[in-house]
Amino acid sequence: MDFPQFTYHPNPLNTGAVLSSDATCECCGQAREFICSSGMYCRDNVEAICPWCVADGSAADKFNGHFVDDYPLLDAGLDIAIVKEVAERTPGYISWQQEVWQSHCNDACEFHGDAELADLQGLQGEALEDFLAEYLQSHDLWQKILSSYQKGGNPAIYKFQCRHCHKVIFTMDCH
Repeated sequence: MDFPQFTYHPNPLNTGAVLSSDATCECCGQAREFICSSGMYCRDNVEAICPWCVADGSAADKFNGHFVDDYPLLDAGLDIAIVKEVAERTPGYISWQQEVWQSHCNDACEFHGDAELADLQGLQGEALEDFLAEYLQSHDLWQKILSSYQKGGNPAIYKFQCRHCHKVIFTMDCH
């Protein structure tokens, strides 16, 4: 059985959104060696969903839920088909507060996980100024974060990329 492909989350094994597991999927009832780590937004307490049930939309349908908060994508004015693909048929990611899926060029961006330190050290010019304006306001604080940054740490910095113009967008979250 081929591992499902996700347009907006191309490497969910690399990002940690999908983990090896012998758990039985609560949607299809099969143990397929993988589950999604981020869970679902739904009424039920669903703990084990396989990526196949995410990809085909059956988990979202069965539990009337989402894997990603759809509000930021709806607020960006994206086509409802794109919003539904990201929210209902794409593994989410774990964040400290609330994940915010990014969009650009009238489409949702691809999620590429926690930013690498080298990515952040290369952030400069308008991209850096935009990031600082959104999250920090201070070059000194940015340098302090860079000096101790660890993937998966606090703060967490996530990397998204536009599927069309390939612009990289970083978001930051902390607890």
